[in-house]
Amino acid sequence: MFDDSCLFCSIVSGVKSAAIVDAGEDAFVFLDHRPLFPGHCLVVPYQHCETLADLPASAIDPFFKKVQLISRAVESAMGAEGSFVAMNNRVSQSVPHLHVHVVPRRKKDGLKGFFWPRTKYQNEQDMLEIAERIKKALKK
Repeated sequence: MFDDSCLFCSIVSGVKSAAIVDAGEDAFVFLDHRPLFPGHCLVVPYQHCETLADLPASAIDPFFKKVQLISRAVESAMGAEGSFVAMNNRVSQSVPHLHVHVVPRRKKDGLKGFFWPRTKYQNEQDMLEIAERIKKALKK
C-alpha cells in the first residue's frame, strides 16, 4: 500500500530523493536529512502504515531485525560507542509513516532528555559519503 501524499512513501518509491543506506526486502533505510548526528538513519516499512500498531504482525519480526542490523552498522560505520533507537507514534511523529530513528551516540555527546538540537551535513557529498560508510558496514 502506497500513500502518494506521504513523504516517506515518495522516498521509498523514488519520487523524492534521499541518501539511501539499504533497500532490502523487509525495510527501507535512508539518512535523516536533519540528523541529530551524522549517520542518523530512518528505517521505514515499504508499505504505508502510520504507527507500530498498524504494522502487520507478520512484518514486525523482519522489520525489527533490520533495525537491529542498522543499529550495529551505524555504530560500526560511525565509530560510535552506542546508539539511540527510537520511534514516535503520532505525537512528535513529523511524518505520519512508521519510522525508527537509529542515531550514533558517544559519551558526553550533548544529547540530554528529548529536546535535542538538529545538525546539518557539511554538504550533500558529506551526506552521501556517510551513507556509503553505513552501506559498507552492513556488508560486514
